[in-house]
Amino acid sequence: MTSEQPFPAPPAHLSADPGRSAGPSRPVRTVVGLLLLLPALLALLWSYVLPSVSTLVKSFQRDPLIGTVEQVGGANYERILEMGFLGAFSFALGLALVPLLCALLVAPLLAVVADRAGRAARLVTRGLLALPLAGYAPVAVLVFWMMHRSDPRVLSESPRLTLIWIVGITSFGLVVGVAATFFLSALRGRRAGGRPGPAMLVTGAVLALGVVAAALQTYTVPALLTGGGPARRTATPVLDAMQNSLIRMDLGPGSAISTILLAVLGVLGLTTVGLLLITRARIEWDGWRDRPASPGIPPAPSGIPPERAGRPLFLVLLVVALVGFLAVTAYAVLFPWVRAAFSDGELPMGATSGGIFVNTWLPPLIGAVVSVTLAAVGGFAIGGLRPLGRWSEILLLLFAPWLFVGTGPLAIANYLRARDLDQIDSLIGLIPPGWVSIPALVAFTLLFRGLEPRWRAGGGFARTVLLPALPLLPLAVVVSWLISAQQLLWPWLIGQGPGSWTAGLVAQQVLYRRIATDDAALALVLPLPMMLLFLLVLVAAQITYLDRLAIRVGRR
Repeated sequence: MTSEQPFPAPPAHLSADPGRSAGPSRPVRTVVGLLLLLPALLALLWSYVLPSVSTLVKSFQRDPLIGTVEQVGGANYERILEMGFLGAFSFALGLALVPLLCALLVAPLLAVVADRAGRAARLVTRGLLALPLAGYAPVAVLVFWMMHRSDPRVLSESPRLTLIWIVGITSFGLVVGVAATFFLSALRGRRAGGRPGPAMLVTGAVLALGVVAAALQTYTVPALLTGGGPARRTATPVLDAMQNSLIRMDLGPGSAISTILLAVLGVLGLTTVGLLLITRARIEWDGWRDRPASPGIPPAPSGIPPERAGRPLFLVLLVVALVGFLAVTAYAVLFPWVRAAFSDGELPMGATSGGIFVNTWLPPLIGAVVSVTLAAVGGFAIGGLRPLGRWSEILLLLFAPWLFVGTGPLAIANYLRARDLDQIDSLIGLIPPGWVSIPALVAFTLLFRGLEPRWRAGGGFARTVLLPALPLLPLAVVVSWLISAQQLLWPWLIGQGPGSWTAGLVAQQVLYRRIATDDAALALVLPLPMMLLFLLVLVAAQITYLDRLAIRVGRR
C-alpha cells in the first residue's frame, strides 16, 4: 500500500542551517537542553565515573575487605598477568566468534530476504524475531543444558570448545533476532529509492563492537557451567575478577582486571560513538505508511512492479530461513525454557515463590524506569533541542566510554558502595546500580536527531517529535527490565540470604546442590505470564513501530 509522505520534507535552507528554527530560539534551546541533560550527567557521574575512579584507585592497593589497606603500586597488575589474565581475555574473545558470525552473516541475509519478500512477509518475520528476546532466560536454559545436555567427560576434556558451542547455540536466536531487527531498519532506505549499503555497514560495525564488548563481560556461562575450571581454562575477565577479589578476599587483583577491562570497553564505546558521529547516523520516522516508490527506479521485466519482481523466490528463501531460525531457537532455548516453565519441585529452604518473584522483577523494573527515562530526557536534550547547534552530538562523547559497560567491570566498586550504604541483603540493594541507560541515551539521541528537522521546519512538536518518539520509551523500559531481571552477578553480590534471593540465584542453588532434576525454581526464572507479556509487547512493537523506523547515514 502506498500513500503520500506523512510529513513534508523540510525546506533545504532550513535543513542546511541548524541555527534557524520554527521552535524555541537558539538561546532557549541551549539553556533548556543543558538543564534537561543535567540529570543524565549526574547519573553518569554517580553510576559510572565515580565507580571507575574507585576501581582504578583500588587496583593499586591490597584490600582484604577486613583489615588494613596497603598501597602496592603495580603489583596487582603483575600478579594477574602471572595468574593468566591474558588467557581469560582471549577465551572471552573466543566466546564472541559464533555470535559474530550470526550477527554479521546470518542476520543481514535474513533481513535482506525478508525485506525483498514483501511487506506481509517482512512483518511476519519481525513478529518471529521477537520470540527469542521474549523468552530470554539464560540461567534456566544453562541449568537445563548442564543437567540434560552436557557430558561431564566432554566438558572436562574440551571445556573451552564446549562453552563456545553452548554460548553460540543458546545465543543464536537472540543475536539473530536483535541484529536482523536493526538491519531491517537500515534497509528501509531502499524502499524510498535510497542506497541502504552505507547504513548496513555502519549497523554491522556497531553490532560487531557490541558483541565483542558483551563477550568480554561474560559471567553467567562459566559461573554456572564450569566455575572457571578446570585449571582456570574457562575463566573470563569478570569471573576472574570476582574470584580474585570477593572469594579470595583481596580486592586489588580483581580491581586491576576490572580497570583493564574498563579501558578496553572504553575504547570500544568511543569507537562506536565516533563512528555514529562521523557517518551522521540517525533514526528517522517514516510515518505510519510506506512511502511511494521512487520514480527513478526502473520497471521490472514483463511489466511487473519493481517491488514485486522476484518476490516468489525470496518468499521461498524466507520460509526456509525462518524454519531454520525457529528450529535452532526451539532446540537451544525454547524447549528447555518451556520444560522448565512447567516443572515442579521443592524450593531451597527459606525461599518462597512470592518473595523470589518480587526480588526478581520489582528492583529491575524500578531501575529500568529510572534509567531509561533519564536516557530519553537526555537524548531529547542532545538530539532534539541541540544545545550546541551542529556540534550537539559531541556531548555523546561524555557518555561513550561507558556505552558497553555492564555490571561486571564496576561490580567491586558498586558492591563496596552497597555495603557502606547498608544495602546488602535488601530489596533496594537489588536495584541494578546503573541509573542511566547509556545505550538507550544514544538510541534516543539518534532518533531525536532524525526527527528534529521536521520540527525545525515548522511542524508541530506533538506530531513531528513527541508521537513518533513516545513508543520507544515503554519499549526500551520493557527490554531493559527483562535483561536486568535475568542478571546473575549483581543478585549474587547482594542476595546473601533466602529472603533476598532472585530466581536466578535459586536456580544456581538447584544446580550446585542437585536438589532435583526438574525444579520449581527454574519455572520462576521467567514465569509463563511474564513471557507472554513480553512477547505481546515486543511483537506489537516490531509490527507497528519498529517497522516504521529507518536507520540512515550521511547527509539528508
